[in-house]
Amino acid sequence: MEPIVHNIFRCRSLPLIHHLSRLKVNYATYRSNIRLQDGETVLHVPVMAEKVLEYLNPLPGQTFIDMTFGAGGISKCILEASSDIKILTLDRDPMAYSLSCNLALKYPGRIISMLGKFSELPRLLQENKIPQRSVDGIIFDLGCSSMQLDQAERGFSLSKDGPLDMRMDGERFPDQPTAADVLAHVDENDLFRILRIYGEEKRARKISRAVIESRYTFRKLRRTFELKELVAAVSENENRLDKLQRSAHSATKTFQALRIFVNNELNELNYALILSHMFLKVGGKILTLTFHSLEDRITKRHFVGNVIENSLDPIPLQYTNHSLIHDKHFIDNILDSKWKLVNKHVIVPDEEEVEINPRSRSAKLRVAVKLK
Repeated sequence: MEPIVHNIFRCRSLPLIHHLSRLKVNYATYRSNIRLQDGETVLHVPVMAEKVLEYLNPLPGQTFIDMTFGAGGISKCILEASSDIKILTLDRDPMAYSLSCNLALKYPGRIISMLGKFSELPRLLQENKIPQRSVDGIIFDLGCSSMQLDQAERGFSLSKDGPLDMRMDGERFPDQPTAADVLAHVDENDLFRILRIYGEEKRARKISRAVIESRYTFRKLRRTFELKELVAAVSENENRLDKLQRSAHSATKTFQALRIFVNNELNELNYALILSHMFLKVGGKILTLTFHSLEDRITKRHFVGNVIENSLDPIPLQYTNHSLIHDKHFIDNILDSKWKLVNKHVIVPDEEEVEINPRSRSAKLRVAVKLK
């Protein structure tokens, strides 16, 4: 049988206020912006939306790309900043694409909806006649959206029993392996590395061994609760806490690791940051909202220039060998940064937002401007 492991561990060496008063929005506004037509169900509450708008500072006539449209909360706030702002929305989730198409009906001629992964962006922009160096701002709201977590059949949630799917593209690529496929075919060592690197799971060895052993007991891990219970059994008597010091389930990092692997998220993000530089104007802004250290590490290294030939330098800056001697061209290439950080320190949500929207507790916002 062909192995289903793809692009494994390339995350370490990836190949690759204008009128601020008008932009002020509170959490009640966020919720009203993204209600379903029944007026009751909130799909997703965008994190740090007010700060995103403040740093983006959208001006009349500008063009933006929302790389992770989701339920459209951020896009709608940007559109309301001026009557002639244009937004291209991208999402790999067919449900999000459908929501974008619906929103486009309310803003005629101002939204271009695109269905696809980050790596499909060049083709999609070419189809819509968007040239390089023509976009004023690009926004990323990474991770899993609330509307994905709330659908049991998507397989992302620990709290809802459903099939172990985890494909953000849904059924767009029928041959793409699901999380259940990975667990059914991956070998123990590869699974250990998936959990250790993508989930930073300290019990990766024990969990991977338990998964492999489950195959010999005729117990197929096909549903979220089956995997959740197996990890809980391996991690018995372990008490984990999240950043709010609330009890966290022992399978949280396992689910994160599988989701990242199934969707090739880190390679996609690395490529997306390269594409962002290609399509932004000089002086254009990029904003990234990340929710775990792997995403944040990739964006930070791009912005500070710790990237060589479009690949992340796998060695942290404090551990580089300063005794090495390189030629002048090599050094100039490294020091010639493509980005300027707008905020010296990473931006995090305030206590009020975390209390209202606990999902924001791990969010980090970084903002950079394209220099050349």
